Amino acid sequence: MIGFMFQRKKITTGKCFPHCNSIHTFFMFQEIDLVLCDSDLKVVAQYENFHKNRILWPISKAYYVFELPLGSAQNIQIGHQLKLEDSGLLKKDKN
Repeated sequence: MIGFMFQRKKITTGKCFPHCNSIHTFFMFQEIDLVLCDSDLKVVAQYENFHKNRILWPISKAYYVFELPLGSAQNIQIGHQLKLEDSGLLKKDKN
């Protein structure tokens, strides 16, 4: 699971890591937003502007980690219900 490590060009898409509850940003050249969800895609943690060369220690309720471009998580809050579209895009459910 490399994620955005070693990527120098601007991050414009997100990555999803199932069965994951922590990450590190070593070997990354830019900051990212993070959203962590339980197995039902309910947000259990959200981090905007997560800096490079950091560790996000395990979050026990997390099942998915979404690494996103900066600014992508600003309207997502803990408790929000997310869903994955057929296209693979992450969307906030209207409920």
